[in-house]
Amino acid sequence: MNNEQNKSAGQLGLIALIAMIIGSTIGSGIFTITGDMAAAGAYSGAIVVGWIICGVGIFCLLQCFFGLNKYRPDLTNGIFSYAREGFGEYVGFISAYGYWISALFTNVSYMALLFTTLNYFIPVFGNGSNLLSTICGSLIVWGAALLMMRGVKEATLVNIFTTLAKLIPIFVFMIAVIVVKAFDPAVFMDNFWGKGTDVSLVNQIRATTMSTVWSFIGIEASVVLSGRAKKSSDIGKATFIGFAGIFAIYVMVAMLSLGVVPHDQLAAMENPQMSGILETAVGAWGAALVRIGIILSICGAILGWTILACEAPYQAAEQGVFMKKFAKVNKHGAPVFSTVVTTLIIQFFIIVSYFSESAYLLFYNLCVSMIMLPYLLSAAFYFKCGLTGRGLGNEGGYGNAKLFGLLGTIYGLWMIYGGGLSYLLVTTVLYTPGLLIYHFTKKEKGLPTFNQSYEKLLAIAISILGVISLFMLITGRIVL
Repeated sequence: MNNEQNKSAGQLGLIALIAMIIGSTIGSGIFTITGDMAAAGAYSGAIVVGWIICGVGIFCLLQCFFGLNKYRPDLTNGIFSYAREGFGEYVGFISAYGYWISALFTNVSYMALLFTTLNYFIPVFGNGSNLLSTICGSLIVWGAALLMMRGVKEATLVNIFTTLAKLIPIFVFMIAVIVVKAFDPAVFMDNFWGKGTDVSLVNQIRATTMSTVWSFIGIEASVVLSGRAKKSSDIGKATFIGFAGIFAIYVMVAMLSLGVVPHDQLAAMENPQMSGILETAVGAWGAALVRIGIILSICGAILGWTILACEAPYQAAEQGVFMKKFAKVNKHGAPVFSTVVTTLIIQFFIIVSYFSESAYLLFYNLCVSMIMLPYLLSAAFYFKCGLTGRGLGNEGGYGNAKLFGLLGTIYGLWMIYGGGLSYLLVTTVLYTPGLLIYHFTKKEKGLPTFNQSYEKLLAIAISILGVISLFMLITGRIVL
């Protein structure tokens, strides 16, 4: 069976794309996000403002994706093809590589929280990164890889069912808090702006950034899989339907949580905080229900992110950004080499997490840091099209490109600022090894590694910062 036949066998419809978005986006964040914000020093007012900024920012990013997909349908798998089209081959590679590494770290982070949650029912998994957790996590990773080998379409069908399963406990949480009248407006309004705290309002709002970005990672799933969509028009529909539903759920959960327990109590709760909140509202059964929901949610998210992590280098290879081996598919149309390499790297970091006391937080922060640049570059390309009046064809759309491209770019810069200097420096450590893949990809084509002088200067700058940052990590000058 040739590649074209394989691709057609894996075409995805609107429902499958929506399920991919919801399944990949709603993972662990919804169960921990409000508590994580409170622990970082954010009070109710700052959390509300943080969600408003997030909602506007993510909406603008989605408008960028939607506009580019509409006017440039030739740029399939857009989140990195946009960067290449707008800023050259090496920048496009950086975007593809960053998205791939981000997807890997997402699954590693999910594994840690999965076994921390299972420890509530089966107290042998400890903090989620002990030896038994490492072994079981490895089995799950390879199981997801085997399912991926059966084909992307088959894997997404399973994802539809896990998506439905994970939504049930979340809706039970919202309904239970409302029905038992556990929400107290006085608790929600108490110390709304954090009077007496040493954390300024700006820093409180900034503290919400990493958590809100983490919660929306995966919203671009339909764009990444656009090359496998039955209809190009389904991509935009799926993205906005998924965003509207997910944002409504997140805001409802956050607002209800802030009215059940006081800020200091919420900040001191262990992950997953939703478990403690519902236990406060309805009793011990609430904690058990939430943890079951987390287990179902993470299992679905692991599958969704396995698909995205394996697809990212495959689609990049299809466009000549990664080596040809990554484009190899089996009889089911599944990317074989990409799946094996991706799973091996995830396996490596699962072993690394064995030596970390807080693997969940570490890898989710690294995941967010790595994905910020691909998001920013996509918005910046759309803005560039609007400014130059070129790049979107003859159908227009340049007014929207100026507006949403600018706002999306500003939000992308805000995300990087909110993430902090430490994680920004660490990303250079992670980007540096990608130079080898890029070099061999170009060598495979018989081309020089860099076409432009600015690409060479950028690569040198990343490498120097990567070496300096690695030294600072080893010597304890950077603490994550």
